[in-house]
Amino acid sequence: MSRRNEHSPPSNPSPVWGKQGPGKHSHANPSAAKGDGHESAGEVRLYGLNAVQAVFSRRPQAIRKVYLLESRIPQLQPLLKWCVAQRVGYRVVDAGDLQKLAASAHHEGVVADVLRAEPVPLSSWLRDLPAGPHCVLWLDGVGNPHNFGAILRSAAHFGVAAILLPKHAPLALSGAAARVAEGGAEAVPLVRLGREDNSLAQLRGAGFQLAATVVRGGGDLFATALPPRLIYVLGAEGEGMSPALAAACDLRLSIPGSGAVESLNVAAATAVLLAQWALRR
Repeated sequence: MSRRNEHSPPSNPSPVWGKQGPGKHSHANPSAAKGDGHESAGEVRLYGLNAVQAVFSRRPQAIRKVYLLESRIPQLQPLLKWCVAQRVGYRVVDAGDLQKLAASAHHEGVVADVLRAEPVPLSSWLRDLPAGPHCVLWLDGVGNPHNFGAILRSAAHFGVAAILLPKHAPLALSGAAARVAEGGAEAVPLVRLGREDNSLAQLRGAGFQLAATVVRGGGDLFATALPPRLIYVLGAEGEGMSPALAAACDLRLSIPGSGAVESLNVAAATAVLLAQWALRR
C-alpha cells in the first residue's frame, strides 16, 4: 500500500504519494488487499460514498485503509487529510481495481476497510436507553443483505432506537448492506439478544410491547393504537418468524392492501410500519 502520510496534502492532492513521488499513478493489487471483497477478522470492506462518509463522520478511528478513484479526491479531501494526519494508508486506483476490491460495480468511487462495530449486549443497551417512547426492530431470520441495508436506511430515517438480533443469528453488516443503507448502518445500533425468554422478560421489564408483523390475520396497522415503546418483530421472506416467537408477542399486525399482490417484501413493509409509528408519536 502506498501511504500518503509522508507529506501534507495540497489543497488538491495529486493522485499518489509515497516512494514513487507525487503525481505518479500506482494501482492497488486487489489480491494483496485481502482478496476480492473479502475482509480480515474483525473488519468489513465498505463501499459507496455515503457508507464511507458515515463511518468517517461517526467512527473515524475504525478506518484502516481507503481506496478511491482520482475523481473522488475533491469530494473526499477531509477524509484524505485525516488519513494523512493519522497515518492511515490510502491509495488512488483505477475503476477496474476498485471494482475488484469491492466485488461490486456499485462502489461509487470509494472503498474502505473498517473495523466492524460489534452488536452490544441487550442489558448494556437497556441500561443506557433514554427515557421516553422508542421504536425497535427485532429481525428473526432476515438474511438478504439488500433487505437488511434497506431496513437500516428506513430505521435511520425514522430514528429507530436499535435493531435486535437473536442470539445465534448469523446476520451481520456487509459491504452490500452498508451501501444500500446509504449511511444508515452507522446511525442504528445493533443489539445482541440472549436467551429468548430472558430477552422477552428484559424488554417487557423496560416497558416494551412486541408486535408480530404477519401477512394476514393481524390487526389493521392503520387502525390499531400503537404503544409508546414498541418492538416490531419481522420474519424472513417466505418463512416468516418462528411460530413460538409470534405467539409470545403482545400484538399481531398486518398491513392492509389491495390484494393484487400477496404482501410487501420485508424491507418495504418495515418502512410502512415505521412511518405509522412515527405518525402516532
